[in-house]
Amino acid sequence: MKKIHLFSIFVFFLCSFIKFDLAPIDVNESTLKVGGLSEEVLYYGFAEGDQIIFSFEEVNGKELKEVEILEMPSSSKFMDYKTTKIDNKIINVTRTGIYKFRFSNSAVAGRVCKFKIQRIPASDQTKDFNTSVYWKTIYDTTYTPVQEKYLVSSDTSSSLIIDQLAKVSSQNALNGNPNRTVVDFDLPANTISWSYYIGVGTEGQKEFDRASSQFLSSAAGVAMKIPGGAMAALALYGMNYFKQVGGADNVKYDFITDWPNVQAFMAGQTYYQYKQGDVINDASQMKKPLQGKVYLGLYNDNITDPIEVTVKVNAITVLQNWGTRTIQKMNVNSHEEAYLKN
Repeated sequence: MKKIHLFSIFVFFLCSFIKFDLAPIDVNESTLKVGGLSEEVLYYGFAEGDQIIFSFEEVNGKELKEVEILEMPSSSKFMDYKTTKIDNKIINVTRTGIYKFRFSNSAVAGRVCKFKIQRIPASDQTKDFNTSVYWKTIYDTTYTPVQEKYLVSSDTSSSLIIDQLAKVSSQNALNGNPNRTVVDFDLPANTISWSYYIGVGTEGQKEFDRASSQFLSSAAGVAMKIPGGAMAALALYGMNYFKQVGGADNVKYDFITDWPNVQAFMAGQTYYQYKQGDVINDASQMKKPLQGKVYLGLYNDNITDPIEVTVKVNAITVLQNWGTRTIQKMNVNSHEEAYLKN
């Protein structure tokens, strides 16, 4: 009885040191084409204690530059160079994780590869381990100090840049003066819009005075903070208080593009203009041009009588004051991260 008892104890301890391996479980067995000058990558998960069995063969017996197995994120467990075949390479898995199988081809022509990946679990508890790898997007937010320009203040002002009574002779003037004249003016820097008023004789002047008085007595005139009256309101907001009036004399006017065309206008030749009219009086807001010299051509088609033309131009300018400050610029980067569902 004593001998039997001792034998049972010996068998118990012997069994505790013997590992009865389970049958290999197929993870993937497939054919993979690796294009010229490229690589293909596969990802699988393995449980702690697993043994990975990896086999590979290039179908046509051609070399593949690199075959590598890495434990993620970057621990290389096996690499073979310029290989055509690998038989049952075994890799022991020391901890649960994701493994990367990399097939790299440096040739111009593609390579067709057969491979087989198996796992031998350490115990029945990990036999049903899910080897599938899943991916999620991770967003990383960082902040970088950058210099930014910002508007400190914006000052709007109005200025009457032309207030002139232009005399234009008749077609048959005895003094020989031409029945054409040009009024020119320079738009101030930072002009955003401007307005003009043209009026012939006393009728034109009276209409300007009437519109100015009406504006000053209106709610808009009381509320407007910048000087300039009806001309400023027209230039800045397009509010036109000027009415068309009747009268004995008219004037033909053109806003002419440049000096060569001014000379053509004065010579009675063909010229280019960007706005024209045949009026007793006229007023309008102008959005262009906004810089440089402006030419206004006036033409009197009356055979015997000269005319006097009231010309007024009002410009709106905006002076912006800019400063610099430091702000934190948000940078959002994303990357894909592999994970297991076990």
